[in-house]
Amino acid sequence: MGGIEVGIISVVLIVSLIYLGLYIPVALGLVSFLGVWVIRDNPNIAVALLSESIADTISELVFASVPLFALMGLIVAKAGLGKDVYEVANFAFYRIRGGLGIATVAANAIFASITGSTIASASVFTRVAVPEMRRFGYRTRFTVGVVAGSSVLGMLIPPSAMLIIYAIVTEQSIGRMFIAGIIPGILLAVAYCILILALAYLLPRFVGGQDSANIAAEDWANQTWMDLIRKLVPVVVLVLVVLGGIYGGVFTPTEAGAAGSLAALAIAVLKRSFTWKDLWEVLVETGYITATILFLIISASMYSRMLGVAALPTVFGEWLTGFDLTLNELMIIYVLLMVALGTIIETASIILIVVPLFLVVLDSFNVDLVWFGIITVVGAEIGLLTPPLGISCFVIKSAINDPTVSLSDIFAGAFPFAVTMFVVLLILIAYPQLSLFLLELGAV
Repeated sequence: MGGIEVGIISVVLIVSLIYLGLYIPVALGLVSFLGVWVIRDNPNIAVALLSESIADTISELVFASVPLFALMGLIVAKAGLGKDVYEVANFAFYRIRGGLGIATVAANAIFASITGSTIASASVFTRVAVPEMRRFGYRTRFTVGVVAGSSVLGMLIPPSAMLIIYAIVTEQSIGRMFIAGIIPGILLAVAYCILILALAYLLPRFVGGQDSANIAAEDWANQTWMDLIRKLVPVVVLVLVVLGGIYGGVFTPTEAGAAGSLAALAIAVLKRSFTWKDLWEVLVETGYITATILFLIISASMYSRMLGVAALPTVFGEWLTGFDLTLNELMIIYVLLMVALGTIIETASIILIVVPLFLVVLDSFNVDLVWFGIITVVGAEIGLLTPPLGISCFVIKSAINDPTVSLSDIFAGAFPFAVTMFVVLLILIAYPQLSLFLLELGAV
């Protein structure tokens, strides 16, 4: 059996094992190791490539950004900044029909800019936004759908963990990826707000919350903008430290993660909302996240080497080129593949498995890999809202702890947001400048 056959079987086997429930890094690493062994008929070569993958991952400074941004996000969540942001957004939008839904999107967009995590956003806003929206009369399906849909903003608005992983896989600048994610992230948030307004006026029974303005007016009668601005100041400080530091040339992305973690810890201490027990829990959770992601990257590095040994990317690229596809036709195939895989495996795995296969064929089209990365993340993130995997929906189900709210309710509520996300994806494909404008403006 030749290298090409082994490579194809390996890719199919990896996806199948992940779908059957095998731990993703184990599936990637084990099948890749065995694939090299079979192709070269020498286990020593497979061991050498595995050792090289581990050494490369550990020695690269860029990987230090993973635990640092994870630590910052966890501290922010523990410090209660998500609740503060949500209260400010509520005060700003409660007068609008469907206003608390818009407030949830706005708060999630701001929260994403200091955490970069879909799971953190889904978990925090399930506990913060869902009880409030239901108290104001919003329907359950709409409520959980808003939280699920807006939680994916954390994977697009910087600092995003998925943009970091994509940058590592394709050897792109993390800073450039962060800048490219700003306009698409804002565009998606605005599209969600328009969707909520349309649902509130066209399908009021699905949305509910008709009396929310009156209830909210009573709740916030004594609140002033100054009170709420004080709650927003810590968030502004963190955004300035992290994103301002990166875009201002003060910090590298890794240094910005360290500075952001320190600033988040200082804010949590000043708010007196952080105990020694909380600090220990955050450090342990950061360790879990870091170990998981680095194990995944090591396995993905081994997988890339296996593909190289099998020459599969080159053959796959030549095969696609043989169809004489236009770039738009290629992107249609790619997007459909992203969305389909997103329903069964999570985003990081999709990036690590599929992107290396397409890199060769993209060279012939002179595709900007930064723009391609934005398309990849958005396309794969749609799967977070769709069955059977739908990680965001499962996180919400776990966090809401309410037996009356079923998974089908959450998926049904998230469906309009998944459709909206797909429309935004098509816009980003049709107009690459939306992703590249800020980079061209600053000539970064």
